[in-house]
Amino acid sequence: MTEAYQLPLLSQPLVLKESLTPNANIVLHTGESDSFLRSLPNDIAKLIVTSPPYNIGKEYETRLSIKHYLQEQELIIDELVRVLNPQGSICWQVGNYVEDGEVFPLDIYYYDLFKKRGLKLRNRIIWHFGHGLHTQKRFSGRYETLLWFTKSDNYTFNLDAVRVPAKYPGKRHFKGANKGKPSGNPLGKNPSDIWEVVANDWEAQLWDIPNVKSNHPEKTIHPCQFPVELVERCVLALTNEEDYVLDPYCGVGSSLIAALHHNRRGIGVDRELRYTQVAKERLQALHRGELKLRPIGKEIHKPTGRERVAQIPQEWINKNIFDGNSEE
Repeated sequence: MTEAYQLPLLSQPLVLKESLTPNANIVLHTGESDSFLRSLPNDIAKLIVTSPPYNIGKEYETRLSIKHYLQEQELIIDELVRVLNPQGSICWQVGNYVEDGEVFPLDIYYYDLFKKRGLKLRNRIIWHFGHGLHTQKRFSGRYETLLWFTKSDNYTFNLDAVRVPAKYPGKRHFKGANKGKPSGNPLGKNPSDIWEVVANDWEAQLWDIPNVKSNHPEKTIHPCQFPVELVERCVLALTNEEDYVLDPYCGVGSSLIAALHHNRRGIGVDRELRYTQVAKERLQALHRGELKLRPIGKEIHKPTGRERVAQIPQEWINKNIFDGNSEE
């Protein structure tokens, strides 16, 4: 089972409301995203971070053609651009839509929807995970993408909050006015847009964060829950304390947890009451210091070879066959 840690008791009170009020640090609304978003004022959200429905026939979706799915999403995006702060960012995390075995990469389709509304793409980030969809007629999917857009060229970006250790901190300038002086930043270097979690090093290769499956400490009833760690990075880099973080498809509240944990204010809406009820329970557990999460930056578990599930089955050895007839 994935090791977890328990968050400490929060210093600030939890003021949770169903609609926006001046004193609420969390707004959690059950209902349709489009109507709720219309109730919000212009420019309120410093960060909009979400994983929208992929239109793949999950229990909370009505499957549409790719054309009608995108048309429906455009109505939501119009409202999101309106409520986004001029210095704000949108982080749109998506996978693929699959129809009759053909893959439609949703990030490519979404790029045009945001671009024609004047937003600017700053990074296309790869989120890699080790377990996912098993397929028979194409390679198994093991990554999704996160599109980071800004509303203007004047946007919040806290680089120091997400710097990584420099590979060669002792490197020095070899010429010029600074010859002989350290050439790097003492706080570390700028991580790339392809990150891998290796202890506290986000730099190595990929955003290699486990997706929330059965043994993940954050697992709830939601079938497509994304990990809090994925949101924490966006919150730390793209917002300041007390800023609003908005999730228009908040599910069981992972974005709101990341916001509250780092002293931001959160706004979330979801049409499924059973998900918002779980979100409320998780937020209350966070406030009590009882919520368990996967630690940010924790190294991905690697089998040692001693575990039974990591060993070649004896019957395969006896038959001397390794024909690849596995679950994948």
